Amino acid sequence: MASLRALAPSLTRITIAGAIGAALHIGQGNKDLVDQKAVDFSRAVFNQMEIDGEIINCEGPKDNAPAFQKREKVGLGGTKLEFVVDPIDGTTAVSMGRKDAISALACAPVGRLQVLPDDGYYFKIATDHRSKGKLSLDMSIEEIVREVAASKGKKLENFTVIMLDRPRHGDILRRLRSLGVRISLIPDGDIAAAVVTCLPESGIDLLLGAGAGPEATIAATAVKCFRGTMMVRVWRDKKDDSQRMGRLEQEGVDVNKTYTEEELANGDQLVFTASGVTKGELLDGVTFVSDGAIVDSICTRLPSGTLEKSKTRVHFVGHPVYENFGIDAR
Repeated sequence: MASLRALAPSLTRITIAGAIGAALHIGQGNKDLVDQKAVDFSRAVFNQMEIDGEIINCEGPKDNAPAFQKREKVGLGGTKLEFVVDPIDGTTAVSMGRKDAISALACAPVGRLQVLPDDGYYFKIATDHRSKGKLSLDMSIEEIVREVAASKGKKLENFTVIMLDRPRHGDILRRLRSLGVRISLIPDGDIAAAVVTCLPESGIDLLLGAGAGPEATIAATAVKCFRGTMMVRVWRDKKDDSQRMGRLEQEGVDVNKTYTEEELANGDQLVFTASGVTKGELLDGVTFVSDGAIVDSICTRLPSGTLEKSKTRVHFVGHPVYENFGIDAR
Protein backbone atom coordinates (compact mmCIF):
# COMPACT_ATOMS: atom_id res chain seq x y z
CA MET A 1 0.00 0.00 0.00
CA ALA A 2 1.13 3.52 -0.71
CA SER A 3 2.39 5.54 2.26
CA LEU A 4 0.67 8.73 3.33
CA ARG A 5 3.81 10.59 2.27
CA ALA A 6 3.51 9.19 -1.25
CA LEU A 7 -0.20 9.93 -1.41
CA ALA A 8 0.03 13.50 -0.09
CA PRO A 9 0.45 15.35 -3.41
CA SER A 10 -2.45 13.47 -5.00
CA LEU A 11 -4.78 14.47 -2.15
CA THR A 12 -4.70 17.99 -3.57
CA ARG A 13 -6.84 16.64 -6.42
CA ILE A 14 -9.73 16.43 -3.94
CA THR A 15 -9.64 20.10 -2.96
CA ILE A 16 -9.03 21.13 -6.57
CA ALA A 17 -12.26 19.36 -7.51
CA GLY A 18 -14.17 20.97 -4.65
CA ALA A 19 -12.88 24.39 -5.64
CA ILE A 20 -13.89 23.95 -9.29
CA GLY A 21 -17.36 22.67 -8.40
CA ALA A 22 -18.00 25.66 -6.15
CA ALA A 23 -16.42 28.20 -8.48
CA LEU A 24 -18.91 27.36 -11.21
CA HIS A 25 -21.50 29.22 -9.12
CA ILE A 26 -19.59 32.24 -7.77
CA GLY A 27 -21.86 35.19 -7.12
CA GLN A 28 -25.12 33.40 -7.96
CA GLY A 29 -26.49 33.76 -4.42
CA ASN A 30 -27.20 30.05 -3.91
CA LYS A 31 -25.22 28.71 -0.93
CA ASP A 32 -26.73 25.22 -1.08
CA LEU A 33 -25.76 24.87 -4.73
CA VAL A 34 -22.20 25.95 -3.95
CA ASP A 35 -21.93 23.39 -1.14
CA GLN A 36 -23.58 20.62 -3.16
CA LYS A 37 -21.30 21.01 -6.17
CA ALA A 38 -18.19 21.18 -3.99
CA VAL A 39 -19.24 17.94 -2.26
CA ASP A 40 -20.19 16.21 -5.52
CA PHE A 41 -16.93 17.07 -7.26
CA SER A 42 -14.81 16.20 -4.22
CA ARG A 43 -16.60 12.88 -3.72
CA ALA A 44 -16.03 11.93 -7.36
CA VAL A 45 -12.27 12.33 -6.92
CA PHE A 46 -12.23 10.59 -3.52
CA ASN A 47 -13.87 7.58 -5.09
CA GLN A 48 -11.24 7.27 -7.81
CA MET A 49 -8.38 7.09 -5.31
CA GLU A 50 -6.69 3.91 -4.12
CA ILE A 51 -7.41 4.53 -0.44
CA ASP A 52 -9.60 3.00 2.23
CA GLY A 53 -10.82 6.36 3.49
CA GLU A 54 -13.34 7.52 6.05
CA ILE A 55 -14.59 11.07 6.43
CA ILE A 56 -14.90 11.38 10.18
CA ASN A 57 -16.38 14.87 9.96
CA CYS A 58 -17.48 17.40 7.37
CA GLU A 59 -18.45 21.01 8.05
CA GLY A 60 -22.02 21.83 7.08
CA PRO A 61 -24.60 19.49 8.67
CA LYS A 62 -25.50 21.84 11.55
CA ASP A 63 -26.84 24.33 8.99
CA ASN A 64 -28.58 21.56 7.03
CA ALA A 65 -26.21 22.33 4.18
CA PRO A 66 -25.10 19.67 1.67
CA ALA A 67 -22.11 17.77 3.10
CA PHE A 68 -20.39 14.42 3.26
CA GLN A 69 -22.04 12.03 5.67
CA LYS A 70 -20.29 11.53 8.99
CA ARG A 71 -18.20 8.36 8.74
CA GLU A 72 -18.76 8.21 4.98
CA LYS A 73 -16.49 5.65 3.33
CA VAL A 74 -14.54 6.83 0.30
CA GLY A 75 -11.98 5.36 -2.06
CA LEU A 76 -11.40 2.18 -4.02
CA GLY A 77 -9.50 0.44 -1.23
CA GLY A 78 -5.90 0.64 -0.12
CA THR A 79 -4.18 2.69 2.58
CA LYS A 80 -6.47 3.26 5.59
CA LEU A 81 -6.88 6.99 6.19
CA GLU A 82 -9.26 9.38 7.91
CA PHE A 83 -10.28 12.84 6.77
CA VAL A 84 -11.84 16.00 8.10
CA VAL A 85 -13.20 17.91 5.12
CA ASP A 86 -14.52 21.38 4.51
CA PRO A 87 -15.47 21.30 0.82
CA ILE A 88 -15.92 25.07 1.03
CA ASP A 89 -14.69 27.22 3.88
CA GLY A 90 -16.49 30.40 2.90
CA THR A 91 -19.72 29.24 1.26
CA THR A 92 -21.33 32.65 1.74
CA ALA A 93 -18.28 34.32 0.23
CA VAL A 94 -18.59 32.16 -2.89
CA SER A 95 -22.32 32.69 -3.23
CA MET A 96 -21.86 36.46 -2.91
CA GLY A 97 -18.76 36.68 -5.11
CA ARG A 98 -16.46 37.69 -2.25
CA LYS A 99 -12.85 36.83 -1.42
CA ASP A 100 -11.24 34.31 0.95
CA ALA A 101 -13.03 31.04 0.11
CA ILE A 102 -11.07 27.78 -0.08
CA SER A 103 -11.66 24.04 -0.25
CA ALA A 104 -9.65 22.25 2.44
CA LEU A 105 -9.03 18.95 4.18
CA ALA A 106 -6.91 17.29 6.84
CA CYS A 107 -5.76 13.69 6.52
CA ALA A 108 -4.08 11.27 8.92
CA PRO A 109 -3.86 7.58 9.76
CA VAL A 110 -6.91 6.22 11.56
CA GLY A 111 -7.47 7.54 15.09
CA ARG A 112 -5.23 10.60 14.88
CA LEU A 113 -7.67 13.47 14.27
CA GLN A 114 -9.94 14.84 16.98
CA VAL A 115 -12.93 16.94 15.94
CA LEU A 116 -14.83 19.30 18.22
CA PRO A 117 -18.60 19.02 17.67
CA ASP A 118 -20.17 21.42 15.19
CA ASP A 119 -22.29 22.94 17.95
CA GLY A 120 -21.71 26.63 18.53
CA TYR A 121 -18.32 28.34 18.36
CA TYR A 122 -14.80 27.86 19.70
CA PHE A 123 -12.28 30.57 20.50
CA LYS A 124 -9.07 30.10 18.50
CA ILE A 125 -5.61 31.60 18.37
CA ALA A 126 -2.89 30.63 15.93
CA THR A 127 0.59 31.89 15.19
CA ASP A 128 4.00 30.63 14.17
CA HIS A 129 6.65 28.58 16.00
CA ARG A 130 8.21 31.51 17.86
CA SER A 131 5.37 31.66 20.39
CA LYS A 132 5.22 27.92 21.04
CA GLY A 133 4.95 27.24 24.77
CA LYS A 134 4.54 30.93 25.62
CA LEU A 135 0.77 31.39 25.27
CA SER A 136 -2.31 30.50 27.27
CA LEU A 137 -6.00 31.16 26.72
CA ASP A 138 -6.10 32.33 30.32
CA MET A 139 -4.11 35.35 29.19
CA SER A 140 -5.97 38.50 28.18
CA ILE A 141 -6.20 39.55 24.54
CA GLU A 142 -3.67 42.28 25.26
CA GLU A 143 -1.23 39.84 26.88
CA ILE A 144 -1.49 37.41 23.96
CA VAL A 145 -0.83 40.14 21.40
CA ARG A 146 2.10 41.57 23.33
CA GLU A 147 3.67 38.15 23.83
CA VAL A 148 3.44 37.19 20.15
CA ALA A 149 4.75 40.59 19.09
CA ALA A 150 7.69 40.28 21.49
CA SER A 151 8.45 36.75 20.25
CA LYS A 152 8.57 38.08 16.70
CA GLY A 153 10.54 41.18 17.62
CA LYS A 154 7.82 43.45 16.25
CA LYS A 155 6.46 46.75 17.43
CA LEU A 156 2.70 46.77 17.96
CA GLU A 157 2.17 49.29 15.17
CA ASN A 158 3.78 46.80 12.75
CA PHE A 159 1.85 43.80 14.09
CA THR A 160 -1.17 42.39 12.19
CA VAL A 161 -4.06 40.38 13.62
CA ILE A 162 -6.48 38.54 11.33
CA MET A 163 -10.04 37.92 12.46
CA LEU A 164 -13.46 37.04 11.10
CA ASP A 165 -15.66 40.11 10.72
CA ARG A 166 -18.45 39.08 13.08
CA PRO A 167 -20.59 40.94 15.66
CA ARG A 168 -19.45 38.46 18.33
CA HIS A 169 -15.94 39.89 18.00
CA GLY A 170 -16.93 43.45 18.85
CA ASP A 171 -15.18 43.55 22.24
CA ILE A 172 -12.01 41.93 20.87
CA LEU A 173 -11.96 44.42 18.02
CA ARG A 174 -12.20 47.38 20.40
CA ARG A 175 -9.34 46.03 22.50
CA LEU A 176 -7.14 45.42 19.48
CA ARG A 177 -7.74 48.94 18.22
CA SER A 178 -6.79 50.35 21.58
CA LEU A 179 -3.44 48.54 21.27
CA GLY A 180 -2.76 50.21 17.93
CA VAL A 181 -2.17 46.98 15.99
CA ARG A 182 -3.18 46.50 12.39
CA ILE A 183 -6.29 44.40 11.84
CA SER A 184 -7.34 42.35 8.84
CA LEU A 185 -11.07 41.65 9.00
CA ILE A 186 -12.15 38.84 6.70
CA PRO A 187 -15.71 37.88 5.70
CA ASP A 188 -15.12 34.13 5.85
CA GLY A 189 -12.38 31.52 6.04
CA ASP A 190 -10.62 31.09 9.37
CA ILE A 191 -8.78 27.98 8.12
CA ALA A 192 -6.79 30.07 5.67
CA ALA A 193 -6.45 32.77 8.31
CA ALA A 194 -4.78 30.32 10.70
CA VAL A 195 -2.44 29.04 7.99
CA VAL A 196 -1.18 32.47 6.90
CA THR A 197 -0.01 33.26 10.44
CA CYS A 198 2.66 30.58 9.90
CA LEU A 199 3.86 31.95 6.56
CA PRO A 200 6.43 34.77 6.99
CA GLU A 201 5.69 36.29 3.60
CA SER A 202 2.00 36.79 4.44
CA GLY A 203 2.57 39.68 6.85
CA ILE A 204 -0.11 38.23 9.15
CA ASP A 205 1.03 37.59 12.71
CA LEU A 206 -1.87 36.23 14.75
CA LEU A 207 -5.34 34.75 14.34
CA LEU A 208 -7.88 35.58 17.02
CA GLY A 209 -11.58 34.87 17.27
CA ALA A 210 -14.39 32.36 17.43
CA GLY A 211 -15.26 29.90 14.68
CA ALA A 212 -16.64 26.42 14.14
CA GLY A 213 -15.25 23.11 15.38
CA PRO A 214 -14.40 21.06 12.26
CA GLU A 215 -12.42 23.98 10.82
CA ALA A 216 -10.34 24.01 14.01
CA THR A 217 -9.04 20.50 13.35
CA ILE A 218 -8.25 21.23 9.70
CA ALA A 219 -6.44 24.43 10.67
CA ALA A 220 -4.60 22.72 13.53
CA THR A 221 -3.32 20.08 11.11
CA ALA A 222 -1.87 22.76 8.86
CA VAL A 223 -0.44 24.79 11.74
CA LYS A 224 1.24 21.70 13.17
CA CYS A 225 2.76 20.84 9.79
CA PHE A 226 4.23 24.37 9.75
CA ARG A 227 5.57 23.87 13.34
CA GLY A 228 3.30 26.67 14.57
CA THR A 229 1.02 26.79 17.59
CA MET A 230 -2.76 26.80 17.86
CA MET A 231 -5.10 26.83 20.86
CA VAL A 232 -8.84 26.24 20.90
CA ARG A 233 -11.43 26.42 23.67
CA VAL A 234 -15.21 26.43 23.87
CA TRP A 235 -16.55 29.94 23.24
CA ARG A 236 -19.32 30.89 25.60
CA ASP A 237 -21.78 33.19 23.89
CA LYS A 238 -24.78 34.96 25.36
CA LYS A 239 -26.75 33.61 22.40
CA ASP A 240 -26.00 29.97 23.35
CA ASP A 241 -28.99 27.91 24.36
CA SER A 242 -28.96 26.60 27.93
CA GLN A 243 -28.36 23.01 26.85
CA ARG A 244 -25.22 23.57 24.78
CA MET A 245 -22.62 22.87 27.47
CA GLY A 246 -24.41 19.69 28.44
CA ARG A 247 -24.51 18.50 24.83
CA LEU A 248 -20.80 19.17 24.40
CA GLU A 249 -19.95 17.29 27.58
CA GLN A 250 -22.05 14.33 26.46
CA GLU A 251 -19.92 14.21 23.30
CA GLY A 252 -16.74 14.11 25.36
CA VAL A 253 -15.73 17.76 25.18
CA ASP A 254 -14.09 19.28 28.24
CA VAL A 255 -15.76 22.69 28.10
CA ASN A 256 -13.00 24.27 30.23
CA LYS A 257 -10.03 22.71 28.45
CA THR A 258 -7.67 24.33 25.98
CA TYR A 259 -7.13 22.03 23.01
CA THR A 260 -3.83 22.41 21.15
CA GLU A 261 -2.68 21.47 17.67
CA GLU A 262 -1.03 18.41 19.22
CA GLU A 263 -4.37 17.09 20.48
CA LEU A 264 -6.52 17.98 17.49
CA ALA A 265 -3.94 16.56 15.05
CA ASN A 266 -2.03 13.82 16.84
CA GLY A 267 1.10 12.10 15.62
CA ASP A 268 3.68 12.81 12.96
CA GLN A 269 1.88 11.52 9.85
CA LEU A 270 -0.35 14.39 8.75
CA VAL A 271 -1.40 16.10 5.53
CA PHE A 272 -3.19 19.40 4.91
CA THR A 273 -4.30 20.47 1.46
CA ALA A 274 -6.28 23.47 0.25
CA SER A 275 -7.29 25.00 -3.06
CA GLY A 276 -8.51 28.53 -3.67
CA VAL A 277 -12.05 29.17 -4.84
CA THR A 278 -12.04 32.98 -4.69
CA LYS A 279 -8.91 35.10 -4.33
CA GLY A 280 -7.80 35.48 -0.71
CA GLU A 281 -5.01 35.84 1.82
CA LEU A 282 -3.67 32.32 1.19
CA LEU A 283 -4.54 31.36 -2.39
CA ASP A 284 -5.73 32.77 -5.70
CA GLY A 285 -9.19 31.84 -6.92
CA VAL A 286 -10.21 29.48 -9.73
CA THR A 287 -9.70 30.86 -13.24
CA PHE A 288 -11.78 29.31 -16.00
CA VAL A 289 -10.11 29.09 -19.40
CA SER A 290 -11.41 27.93 -22.78
CA ASP A 291 -10.84 24.22 -22.16
CA GLY A 292 -10.82 23.92 -18.37
CA ALA A 293 -9.66 25.72 -15.25
CA ILE A 294 -6.52 26.85 -13.43
CA VAL A 295 -6.50 26.24 -9.68
CA ASP A 296 -4.07 27.51 -7.03
CA SER A 297 -3.32 24.99 -4.27
CA ILE A 298 -1.14 24.33 -1.25
CA CYS A 299 -0.11 21.04 0.38
CA THR A 300 1.95 20.49 3.50
CA ARG A 301 2.76 17.35 5.45
CA LEU A 302 4.56 15.81 8.36
CA PRO A 303 7.05 14.50 9.25
CA SER A 304 8.99 16.54 6.68
CA GLY A 305 7.17 19.86 7.00
CA THR A 306 7.38 20.13 3.22
CA LEU A 307 5.30 22.90 1.67
CA GLU A 308 4.21 22.51 -1.94
CA LYS A 309 2.49 25.29 -3.84
CA SER A 310 1.01 24.53 -7.24
CA LYS A 311 -1.04 25.87 -10.09
CA THR A 312 -2.95 23.06 -11.74
CA ARG A 313 -4.47 23.34 -15.20
CA VAL A 314 -7.40 20.96 -15.49
CA HIS A 315 -8.72 19.98 -18.94
CA PHE A 316 -12.40 19.13 -18.73
CA VAL A 317 -12.90 17.29 -22.01
CA GLY A 318 -11.99 13.62 -21.64
CA HIS A 319 -11.29 13.98 -17.92
CA PRO A 320 -12.66 11.02 -15.90
CA VAL A 321 -14.24 13.34 -13.32
CA TYR A 322 -15.14 16.65 -14.93
CA GLU A 323 -16.51 15.33 -18.22
CA ASN A 324 -19.06 13.29 -16.29
CA PHE A 325 -20.49 16.51 -14.83
CA GLY A 326 -21.18 17.89 -18.28
CA ILE A 327 -19.14 21.06 -17.89
CA ASP A 328 -19.03 23.04 -21.10
CA ALA A 329 -15.50 24.43 -21.23
CA ARG A 330 -16.01 26.25 -24.54
